Amino acid sequence: MHEDLHDLATNIERGRKQWKQIGLSAEKRVQDSEALVEKAKAKYDSLAEDYDRARTGDKQSGRVFGLKGPKSAAQHEEDLHRKMQAADSDYQSKVQTAQSQRQELVNTQRPQAVKAILDLINECDAGLALQLQKFASFNEKLLLSNGLCVSPLKGQNSNPSQRSLREVVFQINNTEDLNSYIASFSTKAGQGPAESMGPSQQVPPADSRSQLDPYSQSHPPGAGGLHQVSLSDQSHLPPSPQEHGPASDSTHLPNPLDQSHQGSPHQVTFPSAGGLSAPPQLPPPPLASPLYSQPPTSASTPYSDLAHPHLPPLRPVFGVSLDDLLRRDGSAIPLVVYQCLQAVELFGLEVEGIYRLSGSAPHVAKLRAIFDNDSSQVDFRNPETFFHDVNSVAGLLKQFFRDLPDPLLTHEHFQDFIEAARIEDDVTRRDSLHAIVNSLPDPNYATLRALTLHLHRVQEHSAANRMNAGNLAICFGPTLMGTGSNIADAGWQVRVIETILQNTYQIFDDD
Repeated sequence: MHEDLHDLATNIERGRKQWKQIGLSAEKRVQDSEALVEKAKAKYDSLAEDYDRARTGDKQSGRVFGLKGPKSAAQHEEDLHRKMQAADSDYQSKVQTAQSQRQELVNTQRPQAVKAILDLINECDAGLALQLQKFASFNEKLLLSNGLCVSPLKGQNSNPSQRSLREVVFQINNTEDLNSYIASFSTKAGQGPAESMGPSQQVPPADSRSQLDPYSQSHPPGAGGLHQVSLSDQSHLPPSPQEHGPASDSTHLPNPLDQSHQGSPHQVTFPSAGGLSAPPQLPPPPLASPLYSQPPTSASTPYSDLAHPHLPPLRPVFGVSLDDLLRRDGSAIPLVVYQCLQAVELFGLEVEGIYRLSGSAPHVAKLRAIFDNDSSQVDFRNPETFFHDVNSVAGLLKQFFRDLPDPLLTHEHFQDFIEAARIEDDVTRRDSLHAIVNSLPDPNYATLRALTLHLHRVQEHSAANRMNAGNLAICFGPTLMGTGSNIADAGWQVRVIETILQNTYQIFDDD
């Protein structure tokens, strides 16, 4: 269809140009004839004027000098009369020629051109109508084919085992498919504690759990029909302490997060099968439970409080001014800022959209509660501490700056920053912002310096995270400067942060 339409358009355009050239040539011939008529008329008028002057002019018997000698007035008058008659006959012939050509143009050539153009238009319409009919036919066949594929017609000769796409779609059962998929791995999984529980089960004593290795060496696997696991096959499990706590009287699996005060978070007791004195079974480590490579140092660490988001704000951080945090904690850079910058540089420099994509709101709320409880116990070097969600860490950092009573760049210097951003010259604007940054309070300057150096490292990985200086400035402009009274200042806020990021090592010394 595309080639047919292209050929049709080419033919129509060629015919249009041809008849246009024919019409313009006919018009040009008529215009040339009319121009010759005007010239012949002017010549005749000039000769007639001379003839009248010769007849009514000088009556004296003078002589007119010509090429063949002197002419008398009578001879001159006769000569002019002869020329006037020749000009008159030429003028008449030119008029007749012009009239015939114009009549031919009006009566013949113009109607022929109009008729030819109408034929081209009708040909184009007929070609388009044919192509539209072909398109409608193709579209109808496609829709009919798709419809028969979705729901074929059931006739006498149709195959009863052939199912339509509609029937196939309606027979999809996601729940049943998931159950079947999980059940297909039942033969590959070991016998779990729930399968070996019986009415006469007894919890093995602590000393038998502490001697799994000797027992597995003296009793090969398969004895008693039980699935036994030795410590040599458990290199993938986290290490447990040498001393175990007392055995639990309950048969359910305890939560590892609730046993941080009893010993290792991996210390779990298992019942034996059928009351036999067999070693306990060790199931694979649970995937949903957070397991930490470093055990908590005390019962008040945030690792044991992750399941309790509503912690009392013993040492609040959010909503507290930088001066108060400096006097209380003795650090110019708040600990929450240090931990968040450290986590992003360790785990988020290659994450696409870092600081632009928002993290999980429940995660941010839990992390905020932990920092407000006791920020000194938080260590973001372990990604399990922030649920492996570095975007939530970035959101927590921006939330801290938004909650400051006085923005990081302070309300006092807000208008100064805006006026500096309006400067068009890059060097002058940089120097003006440098002077204002140096006048910030000490905790604000130290925190801004740490944040700027960090964001400069983030933009160095913009090929992977898609966050250049302009994108980071859009994310941090209102966050670091606060919302002014004029909404039009938002663009200048972004320009302030972008200029600082583009001149990081000119404004802050890399010491």
